[in-house]
Formats: sequence, structure tokens, C-alpha cells
Amino acid sequence: MEINWKKVLNLKSSNINGKDLQLYAITDRHWLNERTLAEQVRECLEGGATILQIREKNLPENEFLEEAKEIQALCKEFKIPFIVNDNINIAAEIKADGVHVGQEDMDAKKVRDMLGENAILGVSASTVEEALKAERDGADYLGVGAVFPTSTKGDADSVTFETLKEICETVSIPVVAIGGISADNLLKLKGSGIDGVSVISAIFASDDITAATKKLKELTEEL
Repeated sequence: MEINWKKVLNLKSSNINGKDLQLYAITDRHWLNERTLAEQVRECLEGGATILQIREKNLPENEFLEEAKEIQALCKEFKIPFIVNDNINIAAEIKADGVHVGQEDMDAKKVRDMLGENAILGVSASTVEEALKAERDGADYLGVGAVFPTSTKGDADSVTFETLKEICETVSIPVVAIGGISADNLLKLKGSGIDGVSVISAIFASDDITAATKKLKELTEEL
């Protein structure tokens, strides 16, 4: 009789796979330049992003809700997962595909209990200990970084290549590298074991978002 090792080891099947996480785009309105976020997101999706997270730290709740609905519709059009950063209430209200939380946000286990087993849960980690705890608490994937210096999240802990690789070798869920990743340094992560890269400014600060996304997508294929 074939043994279901996931069941024996009390591991749940992930709601997301590594291919979904290949090029993980995170929104940022710093570079709108009189354009709408939806316009920029469409260009990003046309360029080949495989998953998208909406991240709004300072937008009023009602504006965030309407924007999230608009971006969610685009993700459905392009058939990719739509993740909400941190805001559990909005994610639940619009039935987003999932939520991503950081170490300083709500406890991952509590988020999993609130959202149920079907939602995608991503958790930030910068150490092996944080990664293992997130996996135990029900995370479907990890965002590990910052792997390079970044201006987008100045308070992010730095993660060495060795730690990134150790995390990938230790956990059984997919790992996405984040922090300062660009077309110029992405391939430095080759051999780490990551499933994908998460980018913000390398896409949304570009003059040609579609072209920048396509270039990054091509580079991720080499990983």
C-alpha cells in the first residue's frame, strides 16, 4: 500500500506551487506618475508576472477596498493568484486568493485559522527558525529577504545567500527571495534553491513596465 507521507508527517498540501511563484510582483504607488495603479498592473501582467500582491500601507480603507477589487479583476483576467498584503479584512471581504503577512503583522497561525485551509498564506522570514515556525503555523510559501540592499523596505533584515539556501533546504514549502532584486543581480541567486523572486521597483519604477517584466521573467527561467 502506498503511504501518504504528507498525511503521516501531518503536512498539508500547499495551495500554491513553485511555478506560480516564479515572478512575484508587489505593487507600489510611488512611481505612478499621474497614471493609475491598474494601468501599471496590466502592463506588468502582460509582461508575464505569475502572481501579484497588492501592498498599501497608507491608503484609506475604503480606497484600498475599491483598488483591491480593480486589481483582483485584472488578476482573474490573466488567471494568476491575487494576494493582499497584511489586510485580512479586505482579503476576506473580496475573497482574494490569499494574504501575505510579515513577522510584525498578525500571527500566521491566527491568520490561517481566520482564513481557513483554502486560502493562500504567505509569510515573511529572515531566519531558519522563522521559516520553520511559519511552515508549522500553516504558511503555503515564504518570502525570504532582504537578499540585497533595498530602499523599498528599509527596515528589512538582510539575509545572506547561505541562509537563503539553508532555508530552502530546510522547509518543504516554496520559497521566494525578496529585497533589492533586479535584472542586474537576479542570477546571483542561482543555486540557492528558491522557487521564484519577488520584485517591486524593478518592475514598477521602470519606464517600460511590460519590457522590464518580460526581462525578469526570462531571467527567472534560468533559475
